[in-house]
Amino acid sequence: MESLNTMRSYTIVRMPEAVQNVSKERIKYIILGCGSTGYNVAEELEQESEDLIIVDKDQKRVEDLRDQKYEAIVRDLLDPNFMEGLPVPEVAFILANDREANLAALKTVKNRYPATYVIARATDPVSIDLLQLEGADIVLYPQEVVAKTAIHHIRKLHSSRLALRLYDMLASWEGTLCIVTHLNPDPDSISSAMALSMIARHASHNKLNCRLVYEGDIGHQENRAFINLLDIKLERLTPQILEECNYIALVDSSGPGVNNELPRSTRVNIIIDHHKNGEHPSTVADFIDIRPGVGATASIMTQYLMELDIPVSKSVATALLYGIRADTRDFKRNVTSQDLNYAAFLLPLTDSDLLDKITSPSMSLETVEIIGNAIRNRRIKSGYLFSGVGYIRNRDALPQAADMLVHLEGVNTALVYGISDQNIIISARNKDIRLHLGNVMAEAFAPIGEAGGHATMAAALIPLNYFSLAKEKEDLLDLIIDPILKRFATIVGLDDEDKQ
Repeated sequence: MESLNTMRSYTIVRMPEAVQNVSKERIKYIILGCGSTGYNVAEELEQESEDLIIVDKDQKRVEDLRDQKYEAIVRDLLDPNFMEGLPVPEVAFILANDREANLAALKTVKNRYPATYVIARATDPVSIDLLQLEGADIVLYPQEVVAKTAIHHIRKLHSSRLALRLYDMLASWEGTLCIVTHLNPDPDSISSAMALSMIARHASHNKLNCRLVYEGDIGHQENRAFINLLDIKLERLTPQILEECNYIALVDSSGPGVNNELPRSTRVNIIIDHHKNGEHPSTVADFIDIRPGVGATASIMTQYLMELDIPVSKSVATALLYGIRADTRDFKRNVTSQDLNYAAFLLPLTDSDLLDKITSPSMSLETVEIIGNAIRNRRIKSGYLFSGVGYIRNRDALPQAADMLVHLEGVNTALVYGISDQNIIISARNKDIRLHLGNVMAEAFAPIGEAGGHATMAAALIPLNYFSLAKEKEDLLDLIIDPILKRFATIVGLDDEDKQ
């Protein structure tokens, strides 16, 4: 004698109008078409809710699903009346391996229940557009999903192996590790150095003495507040310190002599950066992790800490979050989903009061004067702004001036330049989507100095060399800046406009 459940199932098949007698008037999920994709979705949904009905045209498949305690019925998705007698679904998954059946089912569901949220499967690239036109809320193309998932997993596996390799290497070292930030270090570089120091001490059980060293100046008021409030111990790099290092690591710099003053021949052990190393592709180190697609080196360091399950102190978490925020300009520039994920991990570990104090420091009089000079001396041509500020001691004021001037009406790209004792320094900002500023700056100025950056922000450093003994720096800048800037103007086409 058949059980009551079995009789009920057969009744549903033979008498569709009786479905409402055994089901609710509304249901959370309905799966239309239950091949391998539909079955996997059903298994996942069942863990969340039993409020689920499966519809498929294959009698044998439906019977198998009932044997597994699913509520399943036989219906043909091509039949415009297949929803008759079924409860109103909150979410419909249309997952048959048949383009026409999926399109027909989508039309039926949307016509009958416009408010139902529909997730439809595309069987080929063409049907993606067709399903979207018919009103599918989400269209899944399994091959694409599998490809993206595979890439995601291989990247995660690669990063996990990198983190473990770095950890194992640090665990085998004893002595002194000098962690070198880039020239005139910013929060991204400094926080990355702090994180590497934490990993090194954890891996070596404090057998490695870590020294955070820098060159240049820390002039930006937020950067000074960042260091002071977090009580970060930085040492100025000297030849003596370099001799005392058993190992050297570079963070936020892609090689010796690239945005740092290390001799190009310096043997370094670790390089971690998010800028592409175009100048020195042959740089050799024991460990290299350079990811141009990431918004900040601090993001890479955060991933290491997550992968290695190392407890993150409040000061390091605060520093890393600020480093990511600063390098992505509060998640508005060169930011990726990865950066946002790492920031979300760090946020509950940070000191919010300290972050507020870091981002609201007082501005030095010199910075105000440089910004004032940049505004006063601006020249604008076809959306390009050029402004010289004369002799500078605080080079961090240049990017602040460029950040401000690029937002002037009629300006798409801003170049602000000044002169120090050894270099001409150019800071540039861009909001023209047709222009990759970093590439243009590199093409214009790399042959005579160091230059590069991102699409929206870039910089150049041009050594004075033969002019370093000149006393009147501002007169020297006026004398030589025009032929230097002409290289940039030629590349972006401003010279062509003059000829017209």
